[in-house]
Amino acid sequence: MASGDAPGADALVCRQRSMSLDPRVQRFLAILAAGNPPNALDTSVAERRKALADLMALGADEAPIGQTEDRRIPGPAGALPVRIYTPDHASARLMPGLLYLHGGGLVAGCIATHDAIARALATAGACRVVSLEYRLAPEHRFPAALDDSLAAIHYLTENAAEFNIDPTRLGVCGDSAGGTLAAAACHALARSGGPLLALQLLLCPILDYSRKTQSRREFAAGYLVDEATLDHDLLYYLPAGTDPADPRISPLRALDLRGLPRTIIHTAQFDPMRDEGRDYGERLRDAGVLVSTTCHPGMIHLFYGLGKVIPYARTAMDRIGAGIREALA
Repeated sequence: MASGDAPGADALVCRQRSMSLDPRVQRFLAILAAGNPPNALDTSVAERRKALADLMALGADEAPIGQTEDRRIPGPAGALPVRIYTPDHASARLMPGLLYLHGGGLVAGCIATHDAIARALATAGACRVVSLEYRLAPEHRFPAALDDSLAAIHYLTENAAEFNIDPTRLGVCGDSAGGTLAAAACHALARSGGPLLALQLLLCPILDYSRKTQSRREFAAGYLVDEATLDHDLLYYLPAGTDPADPRISPLRALDLRGLPRTIIHTAQFDPMRDEGRDYGERLRDAGVLVSTTCHPGMIHLFYGLGKVIPYARTAMDRIGAGIREALA
C-alpha cells in the first residue's frame, strides 16, 4: 500500500478502541488552553523554550534510577553534554544501551527538561540510556542537530566499553522532533555503511514536514502541538531556501528504507503526527525491516512524558520498556 493511501490496520484499531480523548487528557488540554498564546507563530524562541520547560515540569513523573552521570563527548563543533542513566540493580557487566534524543521541535528542550523520560526509558527498558544535548536552532540551524546525533552514535559505538554498554546491543530512541533525528540518523548510517544499530525506537515522531496528512488536518489545533507550533519551529530550524522534503528533515520522504535497524514506533490517536508514524512503519515493512507499531487510544502527543497528569503514561512506558528489553536482549 502506498504511503498515505489509506489508514493502516494499527490506526484502524486505534480508532475502533476509543473514539474520544481520555477524560484526564481533556481536562489537561483545557488547563493548557487557558494559558496558550493566540498564535504560536508569534511566540519567540525564548518563550517557546520556557513553555516546553514548564510543560515538562508540570507533567513529568520522575522514575527512580540507580545512578546518573554527566559527561561530555566530542562533537563536530565542540564537546557535547550527555547524561548517562543506569537503572537500579544493574550489574557491572556490559549492558544494552540506548542513545536518547529529546523532543522540542529542534529549537527547545535539553537533558534537564526531558530527564524524566530518560529515567523511565532506562528503568523500563533495563538498559543504560545516554541522553544527548544536541545543538538547537536558531543558534545552530539544520543540519547541526543531525550532525551531533550522528557523531554521538559513532562515538558510543567506538567507545561503548567506556559507558559499560555492549556495542552489539546499542539502539537509538527519539521522541517527537528527536524522532526526526533518530530516523534520519539511522537512514544516513544505512546509506553510508556506518555502524548498524540494534534498534530505532520512535515515540510520536515527526517524520514529514512537507505534507499534510489526515491527522495533521484533523488535529491541527487544540491537541497540545498545534500546526502553528510546527511551522514556528521549522521556520527557525531550516536555513532559508531549504527544502523540507529533504529526507534528512523528513525521513518518510527517503526513497530507499532498506537496511534500517529493527524499529518500534509508538503513536497517539489524537496526535497530528499519528499518520506519518503509521506510514513510516508501513514503508519499513515493505522494505523488509522488522517493525512494530502501536497507536495508543485516547492519547495526545508527548503523553508518555506526562505521567504526573496522564496516568496511562506509566502503562505505556511499561510497554515501551518491554519492547526495548526484547529488541536488545
